[in-house]
Amino acid sequence: MIIMLATEKIQYSITGRGNTMGQMKPMIEIYGTAVICASCVNAPSSKDTYEWLQAAIDRKYPNQAYDIRYVDIEGPIENERDQDYATRIQDDEFFYPLVLINNEVVGEGYVQLKPVFSALEKMGFTPDETV
Repeated sequence: MIIMLATEKIQYSITGRGNTMGQMKPMIEIYGTAVICASCVNAPSSKDTYEWLQAAIDRKYPNQAYDIRYVDIEGPIENERDQDYATRIQDDEFFYPLVLINNEVVGEGYVQLKPVFSALEKMGFTPDETV
């Protein structure tokens, strides 16, 4: 597992373990902030969602490779694409946390596992049936 923490900002990138069996690794991105979404009462924070999704994916799809990263929309942002999503969230086009898989929105606000798992399975992920 590779963990990178950029200096003076909260942006994480973790490379999932496992092999891809010839398929492209999905890129899972979580955009959010430390403040919980006002419309998302009792929902976890964006950072908690990031950690929870990673644990759930690792448990359900062991040894299947993916990349996952968290972008703090209130911190310094290095690239135009991330800045565009941050601006769109701040302009209320999306709730946060916003979850993308390969550039497709699969969840926002109170994130559910089913759409995330469905998107991964469409990409060839096979669930561990013992979980």
